[in-house]
Amino acid sequence: MAAPLRCCVVAWAAVFIASFDCNANENWPQWRGPTGNGISDTKNLPTTWSLEKNENIVWKAELPSWSSSTPIIWGDHIFVTSPSKKEQKAAAPSQAEPGKGGKGGRPRRDPGGEKLLLVCLSKKNGSVRWVVELDQGNETYNKQNSSSPSPVTDGKHVWVMTGNGVLTALDFDGKKVWSHELQKKYGKFGLNWGYGSSPLLFDNKVIVEVLHGMRTDEPSYLVAFDAASGNEKWKKDRPTDAPNESPDAYSTPALMMVDGKPQIVISGGDYVTGHDPATGDELWRAAGLNPTKNGFFRSVNSPVVVDGMIYAGTRQKPVLALKAGGKGDVTESNLRWKWDEDGGPDVPTPVSDGKYYYMVADNGLITCIDAKTGKQIYRSRLGVGATIDSSPLLADGKLYITGENAATVVLAAGPEYNELAKNELDGTFTMSSIAVSGQQLFLRTSTHLYCIGNKAN
Repeated sequence: MAAPLRCCVVAWAAVFIASFDCNANENWPQWRGPTGNGISDTKNLPTTWSLEKNENIVWKAELPSWSSSTPIIWGDHIFVTSPSKKEQKAAAPSQAEPGKGGKGGRPRRDPGGEKLLLVCLSKKNGSVRWVVELDQGNETYNKQNSSSPSPVTDGKHVWVMTGNGVLTALDFDGKKVWSHELQKKYGKFGLNWGYGSSPLLFDNKVIVEVLHGMRTDEPSYLVAFDAASGNEKWKKDRPTDAPNESPDAYSTPALMMVDGKPQIVISGGDYVTGHDPATGDELWRAAGLNPTKNGFFRSVNSPVVVDGMIYAGTRQKPVLALKAGGKGDVTESNLRWKWDEDGGPDVPTPVSDGKYYYMVADNGLITCIDAKTGKQIYRSRLGVGATIDSSPLLADGKLYITGENAATVVLAAGPEYNELAKNELDGTFTMSSIAVSGQQLFLRTSTHLYCIGNKAN
């Protein structure tokens, strides 16, 4: 196992990758990796792979069911959330089941089995180390089920949230340390499409956001628990005047440094807000994500923080670029540019290296923008051949973008559109974002977790 780090060190690495030691590239401790931004400085990652030709497929491991959660990796441990295996024959998860109403009255996918699991696999060969039941009562909500939140780890423990609001801490042997049922403690979730936010680990605290309002009059809130004991450290309401469905958010908090002090950045409910992680207090707030007060501007993509900037999107447009810092209402004072054209994402969270800002729309339109000025550099249509829900990965001078059909387009990073490869896998319904460990990629489809690497190495 890679040398373990304490909770606070992992969280600081989410702000600055330089905080990691020599084993930084071996670990993917949270959704979107050590920086929290979907970036890795690993070199020699594969550009091409094929299941049919067995090209660069190191191993594949069968999973109990489908999920949009991302695999989390530390040393030889891979953690994935999943429903249990469906006990009776049902439609393939990539197909809608006609005649069965889901949440919101739409046709629904098979949610998988009733139980919600945390599965620990070996990074060496994909073998199962252990499986722990976290919760029961799995449901499906259009494109997600109750296993959507990704885990987070510090190398000694792993914390995981279910879509039903059960937050659990476990050690690396799968032993439960503590657990909370948030809906019993704080009231029922009121989101229209289920709960999908991943927890944030920082300063020995596990921080959870619940942004909702479509099906409840209860306020949205942030809550922090002591990572070791599970004791509540603080809980703060997050007010919003967003109408109808617009208070709902499925985003994940981001962490950044401002004037040498850490801040939590939250996007959703028509606002971007900054919070003190020691108390949860709101430090600043920016409006502008829903200028027309549209009642259906629920937020899925998460905020991106890099190089002193905060990028926040909503339901496709607008996208706001804000300078970090300030207090109170920073709507006008900190706005650096606003993207109010087509091409903004709904579900995929963008990625940026501080120079270029890459947005991938669900329909496959990719837009490269100057990260500081907002000027469009290029726009093109990706050849994925499916809707895109997973968030892009920026690593090894390449962009990796995966569609719902498990196909991944690889582009050269930079100011010109240059498609290097299109790689097929098993064709099953895929929403999970790619994880990186060492010189290997880890991609989850509906049926398997794949380890992909240059076999010649």
